[in-house]
Amino acid sequence: MRPEKKRSHASLPVDPKSLASRLELKTPASSNGARAGWKSKLAFRLVLCAAVLFGTGGLCGLAAAQPDKPAGTTSAATSPAAPQSSVNSTVPVNSASVQATPESTQAQPEPSKKPDAPDPVAALKSEMKVAVDTIWVLVTAMLVFFMNLGFACVESGFCRAKNCVNILSKNFIVFAVTSFFFWVLGFGLMFGSGSEQVGPYIGTTGLFTLSGADNSPAMLDAYEGDYGALNWTGVPLVAKFFFQLVFAGTAATIVSGAVAERIKYLSFILFSAFMAIIIYPVVGHWIWGGGWLAGLGFRDFAGSTQVHSIGGWAALVGAMMLGPRIGKYGPDGKPKAIPGHSMMGATIGCFVLWLGWFGFNPGSTMAADPAAISHICVTTNTAAAVAVLTATIASWILLGKPDLGMTLNGCLAGLVAITAPCAFVTVPCSAIIGAVAGVLVVLSVITFDRIRVDDPVGAISVHLVNGVWGTLCIGLFADPELFKAAASQHAGGLFFGGGWGQLTAQAIGVGATAVYVAVAAAVCWGLLKYTIGIRVSREEEMEGLDAGEHGNEAYHGFSFVAEG
Repeated sequence: MRPEKKRSHASLPVDPKSLASRLELKTPASSNGARAGWKSKLAFRLVLCAAVLFGTGGLCGLAAAQPDKPAGTTSAATSPAAPQSSVNSTVPVNSASVQATPESTQAQPEPSKKPDAPDPVAALKSEMKVAVDTIWVLVTAMLVFFMNLGFACVESGFCRAKNCVNILSKNFIVFAVTSFFFWVLGFGLMFGSGSEQVGPYIGTTGLFTLSGADNSPAMLDAYEGDYGALNWTGVPLVAKFFFQLVFAGTAATIVSGAVAERIKYLSFILFSAFMAIIIYPVVGHWIWGGGWLAGLGFRDFAGSTQVHSIGGWAALVGAMMLGPRIGKYGPDGKPKAIPGHSMMGATIGCFVLWLGWFGFNPGSTMAADPAAISHICVTTNTAAAVAVLTATIASWILLGKPDLGMTLNGCLAGLVAITAPCAFVTVPCSAIIGAVAGVLVVLSVITFDRIRVDDPVGAISVHLVNGVWGTLCIGLFADPELFKAAASQHAGGLFFGGGWGQLTAQAIGVGATAVYVAVAAAVCWGLLKYTIGIRVSREEEMEGLDAGEHGNEAYHGFSFVAEG
């Protein structure tokens, strides 16, 4: 049997049987469908080979067209088999390390540069960050708004039933008054930019109804507008406004407790308007609006001075000008206790405030920064918890019983004290701050009673005294590493090797706030006193402000023991 003769294939110099087996070719005896199948498979493989060859050639062309590799040269990185004489292997291949050739010395045309297209991933990340930060800011602002309920419960619980409607009404309407006037003018005065001469003291641009130029949520150097003091947070302008509004409302609410049970309703409303446009925004510009105190390095993270001390100073002046309640002091001048009607309401209110503070302090980051807000939550809670314990112990020692009112105020005192330094101190230091605050509030309540400053709920002791203490604590306990992260111009607190610089700045801020707020509040209270009056009549006070001011009863149908 003769061996089969091999056929030559110029294009495919291989055994046709081997090729047929690889391509799964069918014999001529196969069906027409099978013949069409192997033809289509063969065509597909040929097209694929052509595409690979074309792509390889394209890549080679692109490599040859690189501007830093002149024509006629190759890179060792892209051509491992390149001769050693063509490339200096010890020097990176570029136009200076390759010997010039006639082709390489010819001027090469500059490749046209197209503008970089925006990165869709980066844009999406930016939009998501703005969305998350905005949600965080608004939710924490809502928690601070919810604190109004806490103030209403604490104040009404600490006062007598015959004044309950009046107190609830004051705590309700004060936020409405603040919302309107802070929107109309207060926000612009606080955060508007100003000239070199006036800017350190008050805002002068974008004053009315958020009408200033603004391109939020652009930040830092990208921000263009009239509210540059808030360019560090990347949320819309209206979110910035709402967050700052609830803080302004808190400062005005503080005053209500100290003047309770004898203030005229209309006078309180008008003073709240003065707070929103004359008192709160001016100091706010100094501290948070890029004013002169900020320039000195004064720091107040969430408002021990800006919110609580401002409210406390205004409350102190109001309580002094009003005078004590009827029956507060006996013929011998000694203070007499006037118990509140609902310690249950006061306790519920304190829990609401404690909860709200987890929006008050962590929310002041105005960004969803997990590490920062977690740290602030823990320092805030630690200070409150320790203050509860020390206030209870102090009242037990000084008063002979663990007074619940002192315990509740101890919690609030610790929260107020940690408000300014919450982001700048360690957790152990927050415990120390809270421990001192709990003792301070008990001593302060007793002291103000003895000097005839009648404060029915202890608002001055909680917000003013411990607002000052918390502000000074930054100058004492600020951790250098936390301060460094906050880009502070001072090294840290006195007890952490930072020297006297920060403590001095804090003391100046406390003093300046005291002087301005006390004077401005005295003028406002004085104008009201000598025009429409600020105190109800003796008969109305004895009967109760619910009937005299509102014609309502908080507990209709209930009978209470006559109060002296």
